[in-house]
Amino acid sequence: MTIVAGVERLDRESNAVIEGRKHADAFGEDLHVVHVLSQSAFRDLEQDSLSDTGKTVPVDDVRAFAEETADEVASRTTDDFEAVGLVGDAGDELVRYANEQDASYICVGGRRRSAVGKALFGSVTQDVLLNAECPVVTHVRPDEK
Repeated sequence: MTIVAGVERLDRESNAVIEGRKHADAFGEDLHVVHVLSQSAFRDLEQDSLSDTGKTVPVDDVRAFAEETADEVASRTTDDFEAVGLVGDAGDELVRYANEQDASYICVGGRRRSAVGKALFGSVTQDVLLNAECPVVTHVRPDEK
């Protein structure tokens, strides 16, 4: 079985990867680090490519870009993982991928967003929490200042 950790492009040190690594080690499972490139980011890449080369970007190239992002984020924390790049709605794609892999856990990050410190999850984390068929581990990060 597999532990799936979802990461964002801007993660410097991903708590999802840290928690994923802990769970993978504890249960003797593989860690898959997943970055999902949104449809809007994909369209932006397409527009840039059309402007620069006059050609569209193949979806496989976009997935490879997302995989490189997952690799970049995860390699800051661990060296034993499989990087995965997907395109689409991040919450839906993480859940779909976890189901395909028969994942034991999904690890995702969250952010503290209110002035009084009430933890409000981002839309991706909320989607995963509400739709995953397996347990979800999340770590809420304090506000970035």
